[in-house]
Amino acid sequence: MIGQAPGRAAQESRIPWNDPSGVKSREWMGVTDEQFYNPELISLLPMDFYYPGKGAHGDNPPRKDFAPKWHPQLLELMPNVQLILLVGAYCRSTIWMVCMPRKAQKNLTETVRAWESYLPKFLPLVHPSPLNFRWRAKNPWFEQEVIPALQKRVGRFSRTLSPPVLQYRYSFASSRARCSHPAYGVEHLYMCCVV
Repeated sequence: MIGQAPGRAAQESRIPWNDPSGVKSREWMGVTDEQFYNPELISLLPMDFYYPGKGAHGDNPPRKDFAPKWHPQLLELMPNVQLILLVGAYCRSTIWMVCMPRKAQKNLTETVRAWESYLPKFLPLVHPSPLNFRWRAKNPWFEQEVIPALQKRVGRFSRTLSPPVLQYRYSFASSRARCSHPAYGVEHLYMCCVV
């Protein structure tokens, strides 16, 4: 699951997706907290590894150069990934350039509406923030079509998963986590894609 940069609550608690957006993510995926935080089932990779601070209209965006630099290297270390959930507009504008074989649609709504065309490897989602309630109200097809399909795919994968190639532990230093696997030399890993 590739999401945006961690929010303030997640940064302060040192638990990824530890906020209302995380609650909604787990609801959409149809998983429990225990399943969501089990690295043998689900890995989490943000667009940036630390909270970018408050902006004029919500949180600041993640650093633009971060995902293009680090995501290809990290995803290469996870060859058994079966489905990558691309969450939110920042994923749409950055991740597509990094690992998508085709371009995104003209906006996030059209990208998410075309979700079936990105399968089987990718599934674009709108951000699960409570602030997106208007978007969800204007686009009922999302919860009627996309969410049931998401739950079905996640449920199928969770029954057939083998342990991931890499496991990460979170050791926070200066509010940033580090990869616990020294052979890969990857620093500042905050969250690790449904594997």
